[in-house]
Amino acid sequence: MIILLMGVAGAGKTAIGRRLAAEIGISFHDADAFHSPANVDKMRRGLPLDDADRAPWILALSMAIDKWKSAGEDAVLACSALRAAHRDVLLGDRKDIHLVHLVVPPEVARARVARRRGHYMKQNMIDSQFEALEPPEDALSVDATAPPDAIVARIRSMLGR
Repeated sequence: MIILLMGVAGAGKTAIGRRLAAEIGISFHDADAFHSPANVDKMRRGLPLDDADRAPWILALSMAIDKWKSAGEDAVLACSALRAAHRDVLLGDRKDIHLVHLVVPPEVARARVARRRGHYMKQNMIDSQFEALEPPEDALSVDATAPPDAIVARIRSMLGR
């Protein structure tokens, strides 16, 4: 089983993903680790990524999912997966992938990103995240403004885990 936690920067994908993975005893992977050095450099300079920047990143993530699945590894993957086309590549016709959308309003995302230290995502890039977001119709949607323990409990309940 793969759990794909998606949402804009500041939605809590990494924090919730780590907790969720630890609680159910599976591995956690952060999609940020799959970005190319050029993408990271662009974001460090405060420039949002475009679809051409994201395409090789999404492909690398898709290949990682296939690797985990072929190895029989259950995992939580934290990934923005903002556009439907990205999710189409990540989910494809694969079985046993659960899409969970962590939903936050822009002001919450901005505040959370502003508190980060040492991360390349800049607060001024949050608007571009919401502009790129195509909310999924087929995801489990979770209010990510709740306390982390409540969010993890809600996801586990929704997934029957």
